[in-house]
Amino acid sequence: MREPGKEFQPLLTKEAPPEVERMGLTWLIAAAIATTILWQLPTGNYILYPFTILATWFHEMGHGLMALMLGGNFQKLEIFGNGSGVATYAIRTSLGPIGPGLVAAAGPMGPPIAGAFLLLASRSFTAASLSLKILGGFLLLSTLIWVRSSFGFVAIPLLGLIILLIALRTPRWLQGFAVQFLGVQACVSTYHQLDYLFSYSAGPLGLSDTAQMQRYLLLPYWFWGGLMAIASLIILVQSLRVAYRSQ
Repeated sequence: MREPGKEFQPLLTKEAPPEVERMGLTWLIAAAIATTILWQLPTGNYILYPFTILATWFHEMGHGLMALMLGGNFQKLEIFGNGSGVATYAIRTSLGPIGPGLVAAAGPMGPPIAGAFLLLASRSFTAASLSLKILGGFLLLSTLIWVRSSFGFVAIPLLGLIILLIALRTPRWLQGFAVQFLGVQACVSTYHQLDYLFSYSAGPLGLSDTAQMQRYLLLPYWFWGGLMAIASLIILVQSLRVAYRSQ
């Protein structure tokens, strides 16, 4: 008879080879730290290039989907070879200045929330495998509906196909590790451009997300940058704690 609760333990602690089981959480924490540090270096975007593109996709999709949720339009998503991206959307909401403020916050904060769901899904093979399929499929779907840049037409479906391949063709424990790793990458994508969180200007694009939040929600941009940085870290830590909590 299966011991109660065992089916909810992370896949890495049930089915991975012993050496991977011992290193699972350690590797995830190390990957989060290394990714965050590398993204602050001039060459970091190129060393982590696939995850840079994925982080940009997470960020811009956060803006666009929040605009949709508030009754507006998500018109197009452009992702470029240098790792930058732009979401074009229109906001129609009865929430006054809170609506645009939420859309601005959804870029940095949408990915950590999605990452938390991925990490929690790793406790069950069915949920982990389904999460990978949903993520891979949504990357493909977003290309058809919103992506309107030539680079994005190639890079985004390629990432989606790789994730779907992992979901369909790899052992259970590897799928568990993959969904956890992608969840960690989503959580730390807030730190993709840490200086951007604490910048008022976004260069030619106008105001940064935190400056937009200052404009609509009054408190200074550096307050919102610090709050989102801290919130993303808390989400990551708590999600890992729940995913690896003993039953």
